[in-house]
Amino acid sequence: MRLGAHESIAGGMHKAIERAQSVGCDTVQLFVKANRVWAAKPLAEEEIARFKVTAAETGIHPLIGHASYLLNLASPDQDLWAKSRDTLIIELERCEALGCSGLVLHPGSHRGAGEEVGLERIAQALGEVHAATPGFETQVLLETTSGGGDTVGHTFEHLAWLIERAPEGDRLGVCLDTCHVFTAGYELRTPERYAATIAAFDRVIGLDRLKVVHLNDSKGELASHRDRHEHIGKGQIGLAGFRHILNDPRLAAAPGLLETPKGDDLHEDAENLATLRSLVERT
Repeated sequence: MRLGAHESIAGGMHKAIERAQSVGCDTVQLFVKANRVWAAKPLAEEEIARFKVTAAETGIHPLIGHASYLLNLASPDQDLWAKSRDTLIIELERCEALGCSGLVLHPGSHRGAGEEVGLERIAQALGEVHAATPGFETQVLLETTSGGGDTVGHTFEHLAWLIERAPEGDRLGVCLDTCHVFTAGYELRTPERYAATIAAFDRVIGLDRLKVVHLNDSKGELASHRDRHEHIGKGQIGLAGFRHILNDPRLAAAPGLLETPKGDDLHEDAENLATLRSLVERT
């Protein structure tokens, strides 16, 4: 498994790759536009070229985008739903231009309308996104969620339903977040329960759909539905759960990406990466 982290694009898109290299990443995740605002000026050809050159020079790959947290494809509010769909199209276009293999997406919150309504709204939006992006290589990657509040995506069945029901759903992949699945109720800490969780994922979704793993320890306990990330080995999952993931050959092709707290000097990323690599059993 290639290991990396989510890095900031402050100062230019290529800066995320430079930051990733500085802490020893093999791969990187980034927002492809400012995360907290809807607007995004078009990417300049020079910016795209510099990003690709930096990626080639560092050897960091794959490149993974993460959709803005503003998006909510499950929303019952038509204006927000349409704005979310249109922004997702823009972000997918930016990923395609930059050479990102995937764009991680939080499925959304139904805001009291009910899970069934929320899932239907997401499926419709994804179908329209796919229709607007024919032939794209970048995949939308549905992220597992903790299940707090009105969010959907906290069961493997939710994601499988979207893959089956969304138009061109065969284009979708999945991002498994360790903190999210753990706090949604899927155990990772013992060999037997970890095996049961991965078997359930394979049975319901299919391991061929797993394109990214977010490696985050959890401040919240099992099934707490608390989405609070912690440094590797410092939370409720502990080192045992990550040892299982890092040494599972079925997951080796998916990049493993940190989304753990950090300061400006990024030393936490370097430390968490070192901890993860220490868990890999050499054969």
